[in-house]
Amino acid sequence: MNRSTGLARLPHALRAPAASRSNAVPAGAWWLWALGLATAASRTTNPLLLGLLVGVAGYVVAARRTDAPWARSYGAFVKLGLFVVGVRLVFSVLLGSSVPGIRLLFTLPEIPLPDWAQGVRVGGQVTAEQLVFALYDGAKLATLLICVGAANSLANPARLLKSLPGALYEAGVAVVVAMTFAPNMVADVLRLRTARRLRGRPTGGVAAVLQIGLPVLEGALERSVALAASMDARGYGRTAQVPPAVRHTTNALTLGGLLGVCAGTYGLLAAQGAVYGLPLLGAGLLAALAGLKLGGRRSVRTRYRPDRWGARAWLVAGSGVLVAAALIVAAGADPEALHPGVVPLSPPVLPLWPAAAVLAGLLPAVVAPVPAAASPVDPEEQT
Repeated sequence: MNRSTGLARLPHALRAPAASRSNAVPAGAWWLWALGLATAASRTTNPLLLGLLVGVAGYVVAARRTDAPWARSYGAFVKLGLFVVGVRLVFSVLLGSSVPGIRLLFTLPEIPLPDWAQGVRVGGQVTAEQLVFALYDGAKLATLLICVGAANSLANPARLLKSLPGALYEAGVAVVVAMTFAPNMVADVLRLRTARRLRGRPTGGVAAVLQIGLPVLEGALERSVALAASMDARGYGRTAQVPPAVRHTTNALTLGGLLGVCAGTYGLLAAQGAVYGLPLLGAGLLAALAGLKLGGRRSVRTRYRPDRWGARAWLVAGSGVLVAAALIVAAGADPEALHPGVVPLSPPVLPLWPAAAVLAGLLPAVVAPVPAAASPVDPEEQT
């Protein structure tokens, strides 16, 4: 029995519907899911758990991404993550590491430095322990980048901008444009490389990169100018008149709330800040929400067909939050399993219940609506 036939025989209540404009998962849910995986990655250096997080993110992207231009950016983020790992290893070899090691691999010529540069060396001995430590550290950063790439591939940036609160709309435009620069640039590079290949021109080498780079930058500039013109034509930037006291109160609540959220999040992620982290996070969220509520009075824009958070959207976002919470708890309960030691050098061990919690991140691949190109054919609908 093939996959399409098996899915067709499932009850309609258990099958994910075909994606449409009315039931698509909001962009914010995808970002919460991806940020949950990224938070989980920040709590561990275990390469087995990091590889499992990358596999979960990759599977969900492969199962639920569309054919939109921004959906093609996931591969670029994976390559960027591999590049980060390589750079981290090169820096460890050239600049050394504070990790002591006994398994000497090779020795590079050491460049003498002046007295004011004590503690810094260039060259010298390279041990297996320092390379493994650099590999673990680089893999964590690469996993964070890949999780961000998964959100870029799954979330529609235009719908993300439309779902922002009115108080954050102006700042959100800059953030959304910044987040969509990389996916659009990847799409332009692929389009230009395909055009050069069809014309029989080389697509690799320094000369080809230089010839492709200028059209890519020109296209990005043209899109920015077109976006500014369309925003001006739609009356963007107009605000309602509010009393100065309300405006100052809004700024104070929003800024103070965001600072409280940052401090509380740092406290939760830090090793010894869990006592004050949760109260600060709660107070910051309340202040920020109050500031956003007041700041919404300045916005005179309306929303056409706003995104609605249904049960599937909450399940997508909740799966990422569940993975993050499980890894935070595991980091406090069994830190050695999530941070395998390198001195003495030993193979990492996969902790069972944190790994099972990471697998909860696969839930969007089951409950999120299936894109039209990937939706299975239902024989009953054909008849």
